[in-house]
Amino acid sequence: MVRDGYYYAGGFLLAAILVSWLASPWLAIPCVLLGWFFLWFFRDPDRTVPSTPGAIVSPADGKVTQVAECTVDGSSAVRISIFLNVFDVHVNRSPITGVIRSVRYQKGRFGNAMDPACSDQNEQNIVSVEGEGHTVVFKQIAGLLARRIVFTKQVGDPVERGERVGLIKFGSRVDVILEPGAVPQTKLGDRVKGGESVLAQRAESGRILVDSAAHEVGRWKKN
Repeated sequence: MVRDGYYYAGGFLLAAILVSWLASPWLAIPCVLLGWFFLWFFRDPDRTVPSTPGAIVSPADGKVTQVAECTVDGSSAVRISIFLNVFDVHVNRSPITGVIRSVRYQKGRFGNAMDPACSDQNEQNIVSVEGEGHTVVFKQIAGLLARRIVFTKQVGDPVERGERVGLIKFGSRVDVILEPGAVPQTKLGDRVKGGESVLAQRAESGRILVDSAAHEVGRWKKN
């Protein structure tokens, strides 16, 4: 359980007690239900992280909404998009083992995470992880309902594949872009689990960029 869940749930349960005392127990039911929802939403289940060399695991829970070709600096690549709805676990995990090289927060709007434009316009946290012979850049991007992004690591921190690194509250999207050398292991419509589902298998020379919108700003273009 993410500790934020206790804060949210505690507030609504306190409100339920006050409403029950001042008015009627029946009127307190919505507050109780909301308190239960937040406890459930901020769940943080343990995951079995694959030990297969070169495996790139999903950084988030959700549904694969796109597996499409794209272009990276003139070279072909594959983009795997994952959409997180309000019912998914929203804890984010590192897709590879490595070191946090950079973290940059960017203010923005809270548009629909299904819209590719959210990559440029939405609030986001851009993180670079270097390790296993390649670099991973991933963005935690807020969606239509999301109002806060949490990242618990700092520059220079080591991370393990599947390790918890943050949280996006209530709605978001994660895209994984694979250059030649990484073979996708998932398909459109699949449900994936953060830190557990293998999105792709990397060759020794592969380089993966993980982005939380449809393309990385200024670099990724649709084929």
